[in-house]
Amino acid sequence: MRDVLDLGELHAEVTRKAIKHVHLSVLPPVGKVRVAAPLSMPLDTIRLFVISKLSWIRSQQRKLQAQERETPREYLNKESHYLWGKRYLLEVIHADAAPTVRLTPRKLIMQVRPGSDQARCSEVLDGWYRQQVREAVPALLAKWEPQLNVNVNRVFVQRMKTKWGSCTPESGYIRINTDLAKKPAECLEYIVVHELIHLLEPTHNERFIALMALYMPHWQQLRMQLNRLPVRHEDWGY
Repeated sequence: MRDVLDLGELHAEVTRKAIKHVHLSVLPPVGKVRVAAPLSMPLDTIRLFVISKLSWIRSQQRKLQAQERETPREYLNKESHYLWGKRYLLEVIHADAAPTVRLTPRKLIMQVRPGSDQARCSEVLDGWYRQQVREAVPALLAKWEPQLNVNVNRVFVQRMKTKWGSCTPESGYIRINTDLAKKPAECLEYIVVHELIHLLEPTHNERFIALMALYMPHWQQLRMQLNRLPVRHEDWGY
């Protein structure tokens, strides 16, 4: 069930779900507003909630529209690619063998089959980035789950267009954006802690902020660092 709130120049898409709290999102690239609300919440109540958040919404939209974006990837030799915040120059090798990706001190060497197009190169490299995150997450969970006294049931690493991570407290599932492999490692740790704390507090309320400050006092600096970094170029479907 979906509604659209018309607030003058601002339009907010409302989706009803079996949840207890209202969730407000401002989505890239231009700041589309999306609201997830409990099934029984009146539309007028949702409208008042969104109006109360107009200043925050405008602030988020300005940040998104100003954020630097990567140039489209062409997968050509000497193109810049990143792993954990470090820049590497791409070298593409064509061979009749299974695709591989490996690093040298300065190069990211991707081997693909002859005739592989940009889409296939993107698929190979995305799979490699996904594996880097999958390999990094277990050590972070081993560090933070005991400190927070929480347990994750399952971690999904996937391409996410609108979020760096997400958490479903009811199932104990968290999702992590594959592109975090390109950012400094401390950014991945910040997102993991952020999602784990959602197992204690589902919303971004004062308790959530207090928990973040308690367990990761410099979390706001990490958030600013992550938000200043270029994000993937996308043909956004909006």
